[in-house]
Amino acid sequence: MSQNIGHADVFPLVKSAYHRGPAKEIKYMTRLMKKICLSLSILTLMPLGAEAVTRSESLAPFDWTPVMEAIIQVESGGNPNAVSGNSVGAMQITPICVKECNKILEKLGRKLRYSMNDRYDVRKSKEMFLLIQSYHNKTNNIEKAIRLWNGGPCYSIRATNSYYKKVIRCMK
Repeated sequence: MSQNIGHADVFPLVKSAYHRGPAKEIKYMTRLMKKICLSLSILTLMPLGAEAVTRSESLAPFDWTPVMEAIIQVESGGNPNAVSGNSVGAMQITPICVKECNKILEKLGRKLRYSMNDRYDVRKSKEMFLLIQSYHNKTNNIEKAIRLWNGGPCYSIRATNSYYKKVIRCMK
């Protein structure tokens, strides 16, 4: 059983042309095209607007000062000359951490490199902390930051739990 389908059934705009006249049809098509263009413009701009908000929020600097100060208190009691095994300075930075920072700097194409003596410099220690966070903690998650500083990039929640609690207590 087949039905005859005319072009006017398939293309309603063509069908409407038969009922209006050519002048009205041109006005109708012009209005329709304006609506389509406006709709496409809005749809095109919407994701950009949402992305722009996200982008501007992510560009806002995150203040790590309270976290760094708490870590300094937990690690060394504020002593920039503190030594405990391979860990030295106010933030008790290990040689592995210095190597990780230098590896990140190399990946980023920067010429700066940290030395083992930089671990005794509180300002440079904080720079290393910020570098580690910017690379391994892009969401600026405070819990992750603390655990990452204590256990490295592959930290264990169980192994860093006591340290995390000490730093949080110190922040309050």
